[in-house]
Amino acid sequence: MKKIGEYTIRGMSNETESESGSPKRIDLFDGTFKTAYRVIEFSVWGATYATSTHPDCIGKLGTTGDLEEQSVNFMNAGEQREIAWAGMSASTDSWNSQDSIIDPDNLIVEDLYVYVRNVSDAENINYMIKMEKYAITDWQGALAMVRNKAQNV
Repeated sequence: MKKIGEYTIRGMSNETESESGSPKRIDLFDGTFKTAYRVIEFSVWGATYATSTHPDCIGKLGTTGDLEEQSVNFMNAGEQREIAWAGMSASTDSWNSQDSIIDPDNLIVEDLYVYVRNVSDAENINYMIKMEKYAITDWQGALAMVRNKAQNV
């Protein structure tokens, strides 16, 4: 693999738990299986602090758009298609702490999906994802696609 660039995506979503099955899709596939992305940073944070007493939020990144979004298993490290998780703890007018965990073996050939959740379904959640872009071989691309679809390799 040869690193050929960096890519940052940021945005806002209010696709929270009550809208299960509606993650934000980030189109990364360029029509070739010779390039792939690796997530190196992932952050989420609430958009409204001054008027909200519950700006805490969580998020995850997946390689498919059909991951579990219910509160019981929203973050599931046993799910092969989940590759990164992040959370923000805050209170009104303050920024307390932020954490993220990223699978160091992630490699995305096709699309990436952003899932977010917070206490109040009316609150928007910001996200930022930093990735590295790589030139890969066909077999590395095929292997990554199989892994991203949660099949045994």
